[in-house]
Amino acid sequence: MSIRAILAVLLTGITLAACGAKTKPGVAAPEQLPDQESWNSRVVFSDSGQVRAVLRARHIRMYQQRQETIIDSGLVVDFYDKQQQHTSRLTADSGRVDDATRNLEAFGRVVFTSDSGTVVRTEYLFWENATKMVRGNRFVTITSPTEYLQGNGFEADQHLKNYTIFGTVSGEAEIKKR
Repeated sequence: MSIRAILAVLLTGITLAACGAKTKPGVAAPEQLPDQESWNSRVVFSDSGQVRAVLRARHIRMYQQRQETIIDSGLVVDFYDKQQQHTSRLTADSGRVDDATRNLEAFGRVVFTSDSGTVVRTEYLFWENATKMVRGNRFVTITSPTEYLQGNGFEADQHLKNYTIFGTVSGEAEIKKR
């Protein structure tokens, strides 16, 4: 057998082996696929015709049967009061909206800033639509013009006017004399 014939047999064998080793992409089950998907989107949440929040995200996936919306990149939510004045902004790496309750969970590098200068930093935040309250069960720092506090877990109104840190709290605060 000539060298050319041996090379041809080897190349054919390698080519066939390589073709056989490739895996075929699987087909996702219908319930795993989003019903709607959008990029660079803006969603307005309103109540009786009044804007309550505006959500922006780089990528959103909506699952109708599971009644959930997944924001997997670039979550930004602006909150408004009853007079439709901007009060606070929430940013996070990603999030999840329960479409039935309109509750929002934010994950990863969560920063919640009020227009009055209070800043909450944590890795997880839950916003409850019915009460307009935010809470988290992870390490949190809260900075305002008069204090710097940290602890594990917190609760606040969505405008960050009133907040509580749970567990052991440490930090600095300015105390006003009466």
